[in-house]
Amino acid sequence: MSTARGRGTAGAWAELLRAPAALTVLGDTAAGAAAAGRPLRGRRLALPLASVALYWSGMALNDWADRALDAAERPERPIPSGRIAPAAALTAAAGLSGAGLALAALAGGSDALRIAVPLAGAVWAYNTVLKPTPAAPAAMAACRALDVLLGAGAGRWTAARTPALAMAAHTFGVTALSRGEVHGGRRGDSRLALATTLAATTLSCAGRAPSGLHRAAAGLCALGYAGTTGRAQLAADATPSTAAAVRTATIAGIHGMVPLQAALCARRGSLPTAALVLSALAPARRLATRRSPT
Repeated sequence: MSTARGRGTAGAWAELLRAPAALTVLGDTAAGAAAAGRPLRGRRLALPLASVALYWSGMALNDWADRALDAAERPERPIPSGRIAPAAALTAAAGLSGAGLALAALAGGSDALRIAVPLAGAVWAYNTVLKPTPAAPAAMAACRALDVLLGAGAGRWTAARTPALAMAAHTFGVTALSRGEVHGGRRGDSRLALATTLAATTLSCAGRAPSGLHRAAAGLCALGYAGTTGRAQLAADATPSTAAAVRTATIAGIHGMVPLQAALCARRGSLPTAALVLSALAPARRLATRRSPT
């Protein structure tokens, strides 16, 4: 518990891991499972937990890799402020990756591990190598697509291609836009984010639906996603050099993943799952007022 030794308090770890943002991850595997016709039951309920563990490993790894940059730009963060030691963050990242893989193995055996292992590798590659490069948005998009496919499993991944593409498109735009959180962004990034939001909205309403009710539910969720995410991105596009507007749009994009996931679940015939996924939005927003998701 001693911050002097860099071990960190519970609050510091929650900040490092962006703990509340995990609520925006749970719907990835739900969307993949719905598309593949493989409900999250029994051991498969561990798949969303595997996603959370891998997500948190990425957050810890992100701050470990960015510790020198954060010391200059965000000195209040847990590592540069001395509340968590760099070695502790790296150890946590490795442990959480191992936990994510173990949970995936428990949930789906080799069928799940064939997706989870590349996903863990993509998380480490993004944070340690690709984040400062032009390939960063594509790398992060690949992470999110693989997380959706984890819900379907290696044997049924093709059935979840459309949801995976929708989440990848959204993530690509949010990642590109987030590069302007500290110093302000560029209009090209905000326009790209708007384009990917439109693409994700279109994909979430694409394909067959079991009934008109499923189509309507998916459409409402997609409308909510496009409205909240797009509105914040339009504000950022109006003043792209304003870091606060870009940061607000980035946070809206993170939270926007929830109604997008709900739309994908509803379109593919799982209204109860869509409702459960959507129920995570309110607490995610509320908790974000205490701990930033970025």
